[in-house]
Amino acid sequence: MYGRNLKAYQRTNLEAELSVASPHRVIQMLFNGLLERLSQAKGAIERKDYEYKANRISKALGIIEGLQGALDRKENPALGDKMYALYDYMKELLGEASSTLDEKPIDEVISLLMPIKNAWDNIPEDIKQKTNAEIVARQ
Repeated sequence: MYGRNLKAYQRTNLEAELSVASPHRVIQMLFNGLLERLSQAKGAIERKDYEYKANRISKALGIIEGLQGALDRKENPALGDKMYALYDYMKELLGEASSTLDEKPIDEVISLLMPIKNAWDNIPEDIKQKTNAEIVARQ
Protein backbone atom coordinates (compact mmCIF):
# COMPACT_ATOMS: atom_id res chain seq x y z
CA MET A 1 0.00 0.00 0.00
CA TYR A 2 2.77 2.45 0.95
CA GLY A 3 4.65 1.77 -2.30
CA ARG A 4 1.56 2.41 -4.39
CA ASN A 5 0.87 5.69 -2.58
CA LEU A 6 4.47 6.78 -2.99
CA LYS A 7 4.36 6.06 -6.73
CA ALA A 8 1.13 8.05 -7.08
CA TYR A 9 2.72 10.95 -5.20
CA GLN A 10 5.85 10.82 -7.35
CA ARG A 11 3.78 10.67 -10.55
CA THR A 12 1.73 13.69 -9.44
CA ASN A 13 4.90 15.65 -8.63
CA LEU A 14 6.42 14.76 -12.00
CA GLU A 15 3.27 15.80 -13.85
CA ALA A 16 3.21 19.10 -11.95
CA GLU A 17 6.89 19.77 -12.72
CA LEU A 18 6.43 18.93 -16.40
CA SER A 19 3.45 21.27 -16.70
CA VAL A 20 5.63 24.29 -15.79
CA ALA A 21 9.04 23.08 -16.99
CA SER A 22 10.86 24.90 -19.75
CA PRO A 23 11.70 22.92 -22.88
CA HIS A 24 15.33 22.81 -21.71
CA ARG A 25 14.29 21.39 -18.33
CA VAL A 26 12.12 18.72 -19.97
CA ILE A 27 15.15 17.42 -21.91
CA GLN A 28 17.21 17.44 -18.69
CA MET A 29 14.49 15.37 -17.04
CA LEU A 30 14.55 12.92 -19.95
CA PHE A 31 18.33 12.51 -19.62
CA ASN A 32 18.03 11.98 -15.86
CA GLY A 33 15.19 9.50 -16.30
CA LEU A 34 17.12 7.61 -18.95
CA LEU A 35 20.21 7.29 -16.75
CA GLU A 36 18.02 6.08 -13.89
CA ARG A 37 16.34 3.43 -16.07
CA LEU A 38 19.72 2.27 -17.39
CA SER A 39 21.06 1.89 -13.87
CA GLN A 40 17.95 -0.02 -12.85
CA ALA A 41 18.30 -2.32 -15.87
CA LYS A 42 21.91 -3.08 -14.94
CA GLY A 43 20.87 -3.89 -11.39
CA ALA A 44 18.10 -6.15 -12.67
CA ILE A 45 20.57 -8.06 -14.86
CA GLU A 46 22.89 -8.50 -11.87
CA ARG A 47 19.99 -9.81 -9.76
CA LYS A 48 18.73 -11.97 -12.63
CA ASP A 49 15.36 -10.18 -12.42
CA TYR A 50 14.62 -10.46 -16.12
CA GLU A 51 11.06 -9.18 -15.99
CA TYR A 52 12.18 -5.94 -14.32
CA LYS A 53 15.14 -5.72 -16.73
CA ALA A 54 12.76 -5.91 -19.67
CA ASN A 55 10.53 -3.24 -18.15
CA ARG A 56 13.43 -0.86 -17.45
CA ILE A 57 14.95 -1.33 -20.92
CA SER A 58 11.54 -0.75 -22.47
CA LYS A 59 11.20 2.49 -20.49
CA ALA A 60 14.73 3.53 -21.52
CA LEU A 61 13.89 2.89 -25.17
CA GLY A 62 10.79 5.05 -24.83
CA ILE A 63 12.85 7.89 -23.37
CA ILE A 64 15.38 7.63 -26.19
CA GLU A 65 12.53 7.85 -28.68
CA GLY A 66 11.34 10.95 -26.83
CA LEU A 67 14.81 12.47 -27.16
CA GLN A 68 14.81 11.64 -30.87
CA GLY A 69 11.43 13.28 -31.25
CA ALA A 70 12.69 16.42 -29.54
CA LEU A 71 15.53 16.91 -32.01
CA ASP A 72 15.21 20.08 -34.10
CA ARG A 73 16.78 18.97 -37.36
CA LYS A 74 15.75 22.14 -39.22
CA GLU A 75 18.31 24.35 -37.47
CA ASN A 76 21.30 22.10 -38.18
CA PRO A 77 20.26 19.11 -40.33
CA ALA A 78 23.68 17.42 -40.27
CA LEU A 79 23.93 17.55 -36.48
CA GLY A 80 20.30 16.50 -36.08
CA ASP A 81 20.82 13.50 -38.36
CA LYS A 82 23.96 12.47 -36.45
CA MET A 83 22.17 12.75 -33.11
CA TYR A 84 19.23 10.75 -34.46
CA ALA A 85 21.61 8.03 -35.66
CA LEU A 86 23.41 8.04 -32.30
CA TYR A 87 20.11 7.53 -30.50
CA ASP A 88 19.31 4.68 -32.93
CA TYR A 89 22.66 3.11 -32.05
CA MET A 90 21.84 3.42 -28.35
CA LYS A 91 18.56 1.60 -28.99
CA GLU A 92 20.45 -1.18 -30.78
CA LEU A 93 22.82 -1.50 -27.81
CA LEU A 94 19.90 -1.78 -25.41
CA GLY A 95 18.36 -4.48 -27.56
CA GLU A 96 21.66 -6.33 -27.43
CA ALA A 97 21.86 -5.93 -23.64
CA SER A 98 18.34 -7.23 -23.27
CA SER A 99 18.85 -10.29 -25.43
CA THR A 100 22.33 -11.23 -24.19
CA LEU A 101 21.77 -10.22 -20.53
CA ASP A 102 25.07 -8.37 -20.71
CA GLU A 103 25.63 -5.05 -18.92
CA LYS A 104 28.44 -3.88 -21.24
CA PRO A 105 26.10 -2.47 -23.93
CA ILE A 106 24.28 -0.52 -21.21
CA ASP A 107 27.62 0.84 -20.01
CA GLU A 108 28.37 1.93 -23.57
CA VAL A 109 25.02 3.73 -23.79
CA ILE A 110 25.82 5.52 -20.53
CA SER A 111 29.29 6.50 -21.81
CA LEU A 112 27.74 7.89 -25.00
CA LEU A 113 24.99 9.70 -23.14
CA MET A 114 27.05 11.41 -20.42
CA PRO A 115 28.90 13.93 -22.64
CA ILE A 116 25.60 14.93 -24.25
CA LYS A 117 23.90 15.32 -20.88
CA ASN A 118 26.84 17.25 -19.44
CA ALA A 119 26.89 19.61 -22.42
CA TRP A 120 23.13 20.10 -22.10
CA ASP A 121 23.44 20.80 -18.37
CA ASN A 122 26.16 23.40 -19.02
CA ILE A 123 24.34 25.50 -21.59
CA PRO A 124 24.64 29.12 -20.40
CA GLU A 125 21.51 30.56 -18.81
CA ASP A 126 21.10 33.37 -21.37
CA ILE A 127 21.12 30.88 -24.26
CA LYS A 128 18.62 28.61 -22.45
CA GLN A 129 16.24 31.52 -21.91
CA LYS A 130 16.53 32.74 -25.50
CA THR A 131 16.01 29.26 -26.96
CA ASN A 132 13.14 28.44 -24.60
CA ALA A 133 11.41 31.70 -25.59
CA GLU A 134 11.83 30.85 -29.29
CA ILE A 135 10.40 27.37 -28.79
CA VAL A 136 7.41 28.66 -26.84
CA ALA A 137 6.78 31.35 -29.48
CA ARG A 138 6.62 28.67 -32.23
CA GLN A 139 3.95 26.67 -30.41
